[in-house]
Amino acid sequence: MSKHIVVIGLMALLLGGCVTTSDQPQRKTNPNEARDAYVQLGLGYLQKGETERAKAPLSEALKIDPRSESANVALALVFQQEGENKLAEKHFRAALASSPNNARILNNYGAFLMEQERYDDALGYFQKASEDTFYVERSRVFENLGLAYRRLGNTEDAKASFERALRLNSRQPLALLELAQMEFEAENFVPAWNHYLGFTQMSAQNASSLWLGVQLARRFNDHNRAASYALQLRRLYPATPEARALLESESS
Repeated sequence: MSKHIVVIGLMALLLGGCVTTSDQPQRKTNPNEARDAYVQLGLGYLQKGETERAKAPLSEALKIDPRSESANVALALVFQQEGENKLAEKHFRAALASSPNNARILNNYGAFLMEQERYDDALGYFQKASEDTFYVERSRVFENLGLAYRRLGNTEDAKASFERALRLNSRQPLALLELAQMEFEAENFVPAWNHYLGFTQMSAQNASSLWLGVQLARRFNDHNRAASYALQLRRLYPATPEARALLESESS
């Protein structure tokens, strides 16, 4: 099963204009403009992976406006990246206190909870985010909803969520791969193969997807594809459980 959780919205947090990473934003006389400039500066560092430098301007933004959802969620992402989970949760909750129905924040907090294996909690936030019918990334929320259901063993709702994601946006490789895996597990090999081929047209492969491809290609006697996927799996991911499963299948 894929472990990828879709985190949405770093770019969407930008407050207009270009992101600058100069040491200080231009001096602003309007407090809101100053807050937004500090948030842009912090996000610029966060985009570059410089989390230590991101914290100072984001903290300055919160000094100006402690309820700033943009500053709080940006700091949450900073601390999440640094593994400071208690601080990340504190700032996610502060952002939601200011904007409790913001689908982007709800989704990203849900993704954070999934990383902590708090699947029941994450499910509730994804469900709430999915209710925003005008949210532009709603299809990705349904992908995450499907992943949460999968972790909780709810196959029926997981499948429905992935299918809903694809109805909203047919170019969702994660949903396609998850559906391919689920149909394969249910021995529904034709839809599994169709979903898998769709996935391969729009995404890079990993060890899990290559092993699934090998098994499906063998089912349909597509020897060229089976050999190609097997070769990639052996070369790119030789130490993985999938590569060991491949070796066992070839020696049995």
